[in-house]
Amino acid sequence: MIACIVHGPGAHSEVVERAHQVLGARGIETWTAGREDKAPAVAKRLARTDFVLTLGGDGTFLAGARLAAPRGLPILGVNLGRLGFLTELEEHQLESGLGRFLDGEYRVEERTMLEVQLMRAGRSVARTIGLNEAVVDRAEDARMLRVEIEVSDQAVGVIDADGVIVATATGSTAYALATGGPILEPTLEDLLLVPMNPFALTVRPIVFPPGQVITLSVLRGPAELRVDGGRRGRAVATGDTLRCGPHSKRLKVIRFGPAEDFYLRLGEKLGWGRPLVPLK
Repeated sequence: MIACIVHGPGAHSEVVERAHQVLGARGIETWTAGREDKAPAVAKRLARTDFVLTLGGDGTFLAGARLAAPRGLPILGVNLGRLGFLTELEEHQLESGLGRFLDGEYRVEERTMLEVQLMRAGRSVARTIGLNEAVVDRAEDARMLRVEIEVSDQAVGVIDADGVIVATATGSTAYALATGGPILEPTLEDLLLVPMNPFALTVRPIVFPPGQVITLSVLRGPAELRVDGGRRGRAVATGDTLRCGPHSKRLKVIRFGPAEDFYLRLGEKLGWGRPLVPLK
């Protein structure tokens, strides 16, 4: 068995070494990839890999997801950051969690990945995938965007807004939540569209059922596309079209607790607190 260890910039060398030692003691061959490494650069090694381990925060987990999902590899996240909403383990659980995984004491939870295609003059100029969301935001100093929205070739409407977010159920608790979107249970295959500061107050988020492709045509730009909060955005010009739909393969996330732990984690991470008096 071979493991890829994806580490973020905040992962201290001793933590990475601990992971190598734990896996090596169980006869697992390991290799490392940085959070900023692109899939083509590590494609050959990923072809021989059995699972992905991420050491860092949610950003590192998102990077690992983009490597793991297209190849059907399971992914296990260890939180070294502040929030760690996506990760399963904390740093002090590294050894015990890896032991449980290697002993088969886990379940696999599947998550929808988002595939985004940028079309210009009728041809594809870029294609990428993400676990959380695609954000089409107005470029710096640009005026409000005008975007035409279609879903599986059905017209939805034209809106004026600072931008538009297309999110997966997993991404519903990320940027989409901060801009007023609803929370979706993360294993759902639905996609969520959230307008950012729309001109008309009647423009609201929409949840679309599984299998739909959301098309965003930029009628007035310029704009910028970012997937999963990437540092480097891609320029989107007036006349460009973005096709956002589910990727052909879902992400396999390693989990140890029951599915209902999502709600407990949600309350803890968002600071909702617990009831003072038990409900009857």
